[in-house]
Amino acid sequence: MIKLNVQNETSRLRSVVLGIAVNNGPTPNIEDCYDPKSRKHILSNSYPIEADMVKELEAVLEVFKKYDVKVYRPEVIPNCNQIFARDIAFVIDDFLIEANLLPNREEELKAIDTIWNIIPRSKHIKLPEHCHIEGGDVMLVNNHIFIGTYSGANYADFITARTNRHAVEAIKELFPTKIVKTFELKKSNTNAEENALHLDCCFNPLGKGKAIIHKNGFLVESEYNWLVNFFGEENVFQISKEEMSQMYSNVFSISEDVIISEKGFTRLNTWLKNQGFTVEEVPYAQIAKQGGLLRCTTMPLLRDNI
Repeated sequence: MIKLNVQNETSRLRSVVLGIAVNNGPTPNIEDCYDPKSRKHILSNSYPIEADMVKELEAVLEVFKKYDVKVYRPEVIPNCNQIFARDIAFVIDDFLIEANLLPNREEELKAIDTIWNIIPRSKHIKLPEHCHIEGGDVMLVNNHIFIGTYSGANYADFITARTNRHAVEAIKELFPTKIVKTFELKKSNTNAEENALHLDCCFNPLGKGKAIIHKNGFLVESEYNWLVNFFGEENVFQISKEEMSQMYSNVFSISEDVIISEKGFTRLNTWLKNQGFTVEEVPYAQIAKQGGLLRCTTMPLLRDNI
């Protein structure tokens, strides 16, 4: 059995699930896309190839080895995209919560059967079917749980709307001692610069009390303002619409002091270094073409206590 413990996004990482791109399948048909970034690159004939994405994930694996992090990988399911490990499950405290995915992605859950089999059954939570949720919308900041959602009446029209109010209420019931704060996200099925697929596509808390944020990823300005005030304006790195689309906010913290980031994020990486962070820069631009980056491809299982 493995130990689970995740209370925030930045405590020292000890074990993690890292996605895998082996036998990832062919370029999807345009009608099978479930995010606007993939759609854009299919239409422009620039969708990433498997070999490049395998190399990018291996670069992150090497960083984890450097910091002595135990890494689990999904089992290979032929012709199945298993890159985005954060979508399919997430840990809160010492519970592993199984996501309710889009119907055409349910096969991905089978790839981490080995993980389900080595945690106690009492620590495995599967929400009711009507509770839609994915790990990219769930952020832990100690006694707070931040959840990205979309509660518009036209929720069903957006394939990019992944977490609903039913799931938010279920999380509140499961963790009554936590402060659950929701954020309405901007959604678009076709325009990547107008779509915050998950909360971590427009916001990410970092160590040292810092954070990355993009204002226009949020539908409600007061909710964006609340976040800025929570961290303090001087501690927040503001990113542009284009930078959000490039996934600038989707970095990954190994500890309070160490962050993995895409090597091309020059403006962000310079700021991080100036704030005293160690920045492990990796190539991830091909994976980014599918609408996710470093946080999306990693699912922490165990972090040190606060």
